[in-house]
Amino acid sequence: MNNECDLLVVGAGVVGLGHALAAMDQGQRVIVLERDHRIVGASVRNFGHVGATVQSGELRELALGARERWLSVAGRAGIEVRRSGAGMAVARHRDEADVLSELAQTRDSVRLLTAAEVVDRLGGAGADDIVGGAELGDDLRVDPRTTVPRLAAWLETRDGVQIRWNTAYLGAEEVGDAVRVRTSRGDVRARRVVVCVGHDLDLLAPTVAADAGVQRCGLSMMLTDDPGCRIDPAVLTATSLLRYGAFADTAASHVLRERLTAQRPDLLAADTNIMFTQRPDGGLLIGDSHLLDDSLDPFLDEGTFALLQREVETVLGRPLTIRQRWQGIYAARPSGAFLVAELAPGVTACSVTTGVGMTFGLELAARTFSTVLS
Repeated sequence: MNNECDLLVVGAGVVGLGHALAAMDQGQRVIVLERDHRIVGASVRNFGHVGATVQSGELRELALGARERWLSVAGRAGIEVRRSGAGMAVARHRDEADVLSELAQTRDSVRLLTAAEVVDRLGGAGADDIVGGAELGDDLRVDPRTTVPRLAAWLETRDGVQIRWNTAYLGAEEVGDAVRVRTSRGDVRARRVVVCVGHDLDLLAPTVAADAGVQRCGLSMMLTDDPGCRIDPAVLTATSLLRYGAFADTAASHVLRERLTAQRPDLLAADTNIMFTQRPDGGLLIGDSHLLDDSLDPFLDEGTFALLQREVETVLGRPLTIRQRWQGIYAARPSGAFLVAELAPGVTACSVTTGVGMTFGLELAARTFSTVLS
């Protein structure tokens, strides 16, 4: 194995592979270290939803940039990306419809839908109380179980890129104009190092993580059997309209929050973002709730799963059979959606610190590489 490279990446999630992709495209030699035998973290435990439409400010710019990068790499790596009708918000109350209407007035990519159009996009299913919805035209959809692993497999076939699985990063030190990286399989010499380990940043750089307020966010998520209908878009519901910036910036969202606080405190207490997407095999990915802590207990609350399942069943107007349950985990902090920090000379950490790594991770990686690492 070649033990010298221009860029050494720690972590083979979407952010780490985004750095590898950016460096490869600049003709640099890249080595990626991944402590697991395969990708098992946040990059495969998500909805596969690139929610560019609902971001605001800097995150909107990052999301639109990542959207173009997904479309570009999909063609090169043979990854299936759905772009037409990839995102939809459902309104079951007038205040929810008002949020969508207000956003549509300022964003051309948001197209309002009638109740009948929403039901049609739900495969003919749908609650009787659906009053409308909106198509989220900048969104993309990918299969979360296969997309990032396929990106990794494709990168491994490119000249100048190595991914070393089951190889742990043990630290680094500056040596002249390079960085010597200690790994569980020997030393590597790199010009620059980027550490992309998400919520595990505190295991490698505890002071940096603590100063930035990085915690772990645990999610309750499920996969159902095929419900017997075809649902093309990723589907967002009322609690989603409180969570994402473009929705939350509307005046109507405050009215929605007041109603849910009074009528559905259970949804807010579990910090839910109830949404669902359909995998190629027909199963629905359902989630999610959010729980912040420095370390997460392994014991999951069945009541939270029941709440999420019941709400999606209500939207679809049909019962669902659960096939799998799991805990998603991502990095979160109160003061920003991402963290880029120097850990040591030649060593930079880059983590998405909110739940939209698939939405803007590729663009964040490309910008970090171009401004800090190139």
